[in-house]
Amino acid sequence: MQLDGVRFLVDPVFSDNASPVPYTNLAFEGSNIYQAEDIPEVDYLLITHDHWDHLDYPSVVAVREKVAQAITPIGVGSYLTQWGYDANRVFEGDWYDRFEQGPLQIHMLPAQHFSGRLFKRNQTLWGSFALIMPNHKVYIGGDSGYGDHFKQIHARLGAFDVAILEAGQYNENWRHIHMMPEETVHSALDLQAKAMIPAHNSKFKLSKHAWYEPLERISELSDDINVRLMTPIIGQVMWLDDEQQSYEKWWQQ
Repeated sequence: MQLDGVRFLVDPVFSDNASPVPYTNLAFEGSNIYQAEDIPEVDYLLITHDHWDHLDYPSVVAVREKVAQAITPIGVGSYLTQWGYDANRVFEGDWYDRFEQGPLQIHMLPAQHFSGRLFKRNQTLWGSFALIMPNHKVYIGGDSGYGDHFKQIHARLGAFDVAILEAGQYNENWRHIHMMPEETVHSALDLQAKAMIPAHNSKFKLSKHAWYEPLERISELSDDINVRLMTPIIGQVMWLDDEQQSYEKWWQQ
């Protein structure tokens, strides 16, 4: 994502699986057409939490020399420094901490989730981000169940131009850590976002629903709210300021 000439890369996963065990949690065919060599120089690498499908060792190492600065929740930066990142280029923050450089503000914000890569859970923090520039305000939700934190974030930072929210890999039994589609819509309304990008779908199958179900349900629900839905197919360039840009329901094909 590029805002006012500043480039951001969020939770890059170029691997074919979302697990340390080969041939498990395989990426859907056609969902992995871009690799690290396709990524340009990056001003800020943002990591929301340490789960395998968000913090991917080979991907993070592959882009290391392209990254000027990494921003993570507390503890997650230790992975990056173990993997060869200069500690001076890694900023770790608690919820409501803020990184500032020039006119850019990167806010570390709450999420309702958990962390852990092997047997111990919650040794590192998880979170979401707000990117605030003179001309744009973008919310990056990471993984989260629905909660009061969305209203609290709006109360602190105001409305957003775009909210990138998880909409996929949900289950009624997991709704405290992953939102159901109706809750994704509610969170966009709580943030008073002008536009919403549903994420966390269509690459890995981590739940029982059909791969296309999250996009179909979000598309139907968004018809009843005043939030522009942005659903790009892989490779489509998105212009955040172009309210007339259209998006096909490609998943129905």
